[in-house]
Amino acid sequence: MTRKDRAGTPATAALIRLGIPFGLHRYAHDPAAASYGLEAAAALSVPPGQVFKTLLVSGERGLAVGVVPVDRQLDLKALATALGLKKVVMASPAAAERSTGYVLGGISPLGQRKALPMVVHRSVEELETVYVSGGRRGLDISLSPADLVRATGALVASIARDRTSADGARGDTS
Repeated sequence: MTRKDRAGTPATAALIRLGIPFGLHRYAHDPAAASYGLEAAAALSVPPGQVFKTLLVSGERGLAVGVVPVDRQLDLKALATALGLKKVVMASPAAAERSTGYVLGGISPLGQRKALPMVVHRSVEELETVYVSGGRRGLDISLSPADLVRATGALVASIARDRTSADGARGDTS
């Protein structure tokens, strides 16, 4: 793979600029897929808990980012607490796309237009390799969890819960 090919998105360009090693994984995206993240996990033959989705929220200080495994749900109360905020709500799709420069289903935590406060779910610390969107649908990046946290400047905290949890702190529905 040529350097130009590896730098095909702002996410890959950011990793190259930082000198962080990564893998690039393409797959055929199905526009009818119910979940972008679960589709990626299945296409890449990796456990869903190893593939992380990037979700934008809005709070009293503006936008922020939560990065959680695709088989879990973002806990808005826990994310607000981790960010030192009273409350956060899911950002509108238009606000997420405008802020990050990516389209839904391809929003990467890496190489976003504007650096936003970011929190990655603590389960990342249990993994050797993590997968995140590479900046477009059908493209994922693999890298070490430590490199993901370093490249994004993220905090690590418990911000996800099982999808079956019904505690009233409704999060993402992806």
